Amino acid sequence: MGDIAAQVSRIAAAPDSPVERATALLEPLQRLLPFDGAWLALRDEDRRGHRSLISTGWDRRTAAYLNGPVLVDEIERLGMTRSHQPLRVADFPSPASELRSWAECLLPAGFREGLGMCLFSADGRHLGFLGLFTGSPTVPSAAARDLFAALGPALGRAVDPLLSVAAAARLVHGATAAVILTRSGDVRALPGLPGHAALRAGSPVLAEACEMLDGPRTSFLVAAPAELGHHLRVTALELPDDAPHHLVAIVVLSPCGDLHGLSHRELEVLGLLIAGFHNAPAAHRLGVSQRTIASHVEHILTKLDADTRALAAVRAQRRGLYIPPALLTSTRSAHS
Repeated sequence: MGDIAAQVSRIAAAPDSPVERATALLEPLQRLLPFDGAWLALRDEDRRGHRSLISTGWDRRTAAYLNGPVLVDEIERLGMTRSHQPLRVADFPSPASELRSWAECLLPAGFREGLGMCLFSADGRHLGFLGLFTGSPTVPSAAARDLFAALGPALGRAVDPLLSVAAAARLVHGATAAVILTRSGDVRALPGLPGHAALRAGSPVLAEACEMLDGPRTSFLVAAPAELGHHLRVTALELPDDAPHHLVAIVVLSPCGDLHGLSHRELEVLGLLIAGFHNAPAAHRLGVSQRTIASHVEHILTKLDADTRALAAVRAQRRGLYIPPALLTSTRSAHS
C-alpha cells in the first residue's frame, strides 16, 4: 500500500490544476478500492451543493443529484464534516435504504458499498468530498479504510483550489500580505500569507483594488507611514481559471519599491492626472492652488522623464506609481 501513498503524494505536489490532479488520482484510488463509481467534488459556496472535479461510473442524472443539496445534508447528518475519518456503508448508523441519497439515487443505480470521506486543507478548511462506490455488497477492508484516512491530507492538497491562487499571489515580488475577495464582498485568508489591517472587509483599499482591476493585474500605492518608503504597493490579480466561482480577485500588499523620487503629494497628483483631472479640479480636490498643482506636474514630468502630462500619467499607471483619488482622504489623514 506504500506505493499508493507515494503516488498520491506525487500527484498532490504536481504543478497541475485541481481537475488534472483529481483525474490523476483515479488510478491509485482504483488500486486502493476497485470502484465502479467515483465522485470527487468541491464545496460550492454559491449554493448548498458541490462542484464535481471527477464524476464517473453513472449517468448525467446521477451526477447532477450528487452535486445537489441532498448529499450535503446527509454528509452533515452523519458527522462527516466534523471528522477526518472515512465511512463505509457498513459503518452507517442506519441502513443505506433509510438515507435519501441512497434510496433515491445510489441504490437504484446499482451501488451497494464504498468509502466516503470529507476532504480538508492543511489549515482546516472543509474542501469537499470523495466517494468511491462499488456494485458489490462486500464491505471494504479495515486496511483499505485506514489507508484512505491516511491519504486524506494528500488528497486535500491535491484538490485545494486556494493553493493555485496562493501561488499566483506569491508571484508578486516581496508579497507581505494578501487576501481573496469574494463576490459577496467578504474576504478569505490566503494560505501562506497573512492578512493586514488595510485588507479587512469593507476597506477602501479593497474596494479600489476591485474597481481598478481591468485585466490580469493592476497596482497602485497606499500611504503607510510605518513602512519603508512610507507607502505600500497594492496589487490586484485576476484569479486562475480553476479558482472557485464565488471568488473575485486576489489583493496583495508588498513594499512600494522605487518611487523615482516622487513625493506623497506628487503621487496624489498623479492619481488625479490618471483619472483625467485638469489643474483646477485637481487643486480643488487637494485644497491647494492651481499654481501649486502646476508646480507638482512640472516636478513629475522631470522625475518620470516625460514630455507631457499625458505621457507621465501613462508611465505612472503602468508602473503603479500613483495613489487613486478614492484613497486621497485616507492617505491625507495618514500624513496629517
